[in-house]
Amino acid sequence: MPLTKAQKKTILDKLVKEMKDSKSIIFADYQGMSSKEVREMRAKMRVMGTKFTVAKKTLFKLAAKESGYEDIPNQVLEGPVGAAFCMEDEISGAKLIFEVGKKNKNLKLRGALLNGKVLSVAETKQLATLPGKEELLAKLVYMLKSPIQGFHGVLQGTLAGFVRTLDGIAKKQA
Repeated sequence: MPLTKAQKKTILDKLVKEMKDSKSIIFADYQGMSSKEVREMRAKMRVMGTKFTVAKKTLFKLAAKESGYEDIPNQVLEGPVGAAFCMEDEISGAKLIFEVGKKNKNLKLRGALLNGKVLSVAETKQLATLPGKEELLAKLVYMLKSPIQGFHGVLQGTLAGFVRTLDGIAKKQA
């Protein structure tokens, strides 16, 4: 049964709000996935602060224009398309779709909207392979800690050598 104009307007308003609130929007082709697989993927996304929504392509295009994005190319919105609205982390949705897509060949990245730009499939895959926020923070902490740890080791070695020298002198005098 086709949607009424009021229903389409409600969906459009919801999509516009989500596009404006999200840090990035990842488009994916989910054709061939079972409803159980889609539910499981949505549950994983909710934990990451991402919401997966399915709507008509024309509504996605209209919502993107109202949200300030340029026109979305047709290859991004090819086939049945869903959008992952990433509210907390820019790459969380792309990473999850990419990882699930490795196991389930029916799920494919189609493109993304990020910082006012439309990303191609190749650019979206690059985005999905970037390290996550936690991993980058861990690397930063390691890089900050490494010189301090090395300096501590040098001081420890110097003090240990000094103590051994004093011990040797004490034994020699005794």
